[in-house]
Amino acid sequence: MLTGVTDGFFCCLLGTPPNAVGPLESVESSDGYTFVEVKPGRVLRVKHAGPALAPTPPPPPPLDAAQGDRSGLVRCQRRITVYRSGRLLVENLGRAPRADLLHGQNGSGEPPAALEVELADPAGSDGRSNPGSAGSGSGGRRRRARRPKRTIHIDCEKRITSCKGAQADVVLFFIHGVGGSLAIWKEQLDFFVRLGYEVVAPDLAGHGASSAPQVAAAYTFYALAEDMRAIFKRYAKKRNVLIGHSYGVSFCTFLAHEYPDLVHKVIMINGGGPTALEPSICSIFNMPTCVLHCLSPCLAWSFLKAGFARQGAKEKQLLKEGNAFNVSSFVLRAMMSGQYWPEGDEVYHAELTVPVLLVHGMHDKFVPVEEDQRMAEILLLAFLKLIDEGSHMVMLECPETVNTLLHEFLLWEPEPSPKALPEPQPEPPEEKK
Repeated sequence: MLTGVTDGFFCCLLGTPPNAVGPLESVESSDGYTFVEVKPGRVLRVKHAGPALAPTPPPPPPLDAAQGDRSGLVRCQRRITVYRSGRLLVENLGRAPRADLLHGQNGSGEPPAALEVELADPAGSDGRSNPGSAGSGSGGRRRRARRPKRTIHIDCEKRITSCKGAQADVVLFFIHGVGGSLAIWKEQLDFFVRLGYEVVAPDLAGHGASSAPQVAAAYTFYALAEDMRAIFKRYAKKRNVLIGHSYGVSFCTFLAHEYPDLVHKVIMINGGGPTALEPSICSIFNMPTCVLHCLSPCLAWSFLKAGFARQGAKEKQLLKEGNAFNVSSFVLRAMMSGQYWPEGDEVYHAELTVPVLLVHGMHDKFVPVEEDQRMAEILLLAFLKLIDEGSHMVMLECPETVNTLLHEFLLWEPEPSPKALPEPQPEPPEEKK
C-alpha cells in the first residue's frame, strides 16, 4: 500500500505514470509468442499455437445422396422493426435449430416467435411523448397506428457444422477484457491445443506484453476493434470461432457482424446485455491517473472480491504474480473512458445470424444474469448456460466445466432439415363409360 501511495505522489509531480510499458521492437519470441505490428509503433503480443500446423487433410467424402447437401443448413429468417417511439419488434419467421447436443442447457434453443422490447436509448428520442403511442390520447379517440422508423429483413441460409480438432480450416480466437491478458485463457488454450485445435489469443494494447501508447485515443473501442480486425485477418481461415470474455465480447460481436461468412460460431462469457457502450460519468475511473495509482491496492482487492466467487490462496496468488492482471493506471483509465460504441445496440445484435453460446457465472457481481438473459432473447441462435460455482472469472475458477461446454458447442451442429416433399398432384378424373 505504501509503495502505491509513494509512486502516486511522484506520478503527480512528474505528470507521467510509473512503470509505463514502452513499444516492443522484437517480432518473434523464443517462448512461443509472436509480436504483430498492427500499425506503426503499435505491437501486440499474440499466442498462436496448434498441432504443429499440420498440412491440410484430404477433403471429406461426398455427402450421401439421401441427405443431399442439407447437412448443417439453417434458414435464418427474421424481421426487425424499429419504431419512432423507441420500441423494437423482432419477429422470427423461420425454424431455429434446437441445441439437442448441448445437454443441460439452461436456456431453450428455440427463440420466441416475436419479441418486443424497448430500446435502451432510442436514437432521436428527445424524451417527449409521441402522438399515437400507448398511453397518449383520450379514450374516445382512435389510436394512431405506429409507423416504423426502419425495417430490416434477414433471409439467408447458413451452414453450421461441427468444428473438430486437427481440422485445418478451424481457428479459435480468444479475446480478453479490461485489465486482463491472454494469460487468463491458459487453461482453455492448453486444453484445445491438446485436442488438436489451432488457437490465437492476443494481448489488447496496454495489456500483458503488448505495447502501451501513452495516448488515451489509443484505447477507444474503435482503435482496439481495428487491432482485433488486423489480428483476425492475419490468422483467419474458413471456419473461425470467436471466444470473448467481458469487454472482449464486444470485439467478438464486431467481428461477427463485419465478417459473417468467416465467423462460424461465437462464445460470449459474462459479456453483458445487447446495449450500446457508453462510459459512465460517475465512475472511480474518471479520477486522475495518479489518484488511481494510489488506489491500485484497493482496486486489486475489490476486483478479487467481485471477480471471484471465492477469495482463496489460488486467486490471491494470481493477482500477486501479476501474470494475468497487470495494467497501468493510465491504461485502465483510458480503457474505461474509451468504451463508447453507439452502434452496438439491440438492433446490431439482433442482426447477427451466427450461433452463439452464452456462458454466465452466477456469482458475477459485474454482470447481472438478467443482462445475459436479455442477450439470449435478442440473438437469433443463442444458447445460455449458467454455472452456479463461477463468477466473473469463471474460466479461471471452473476451467473443466467451461472447457467441456466450449468443446460441446464446437462439436454441435443442427440436425439436417428435411427436404420439402413435392405436393401430391390430384389424380385425373375417371372417364365415364
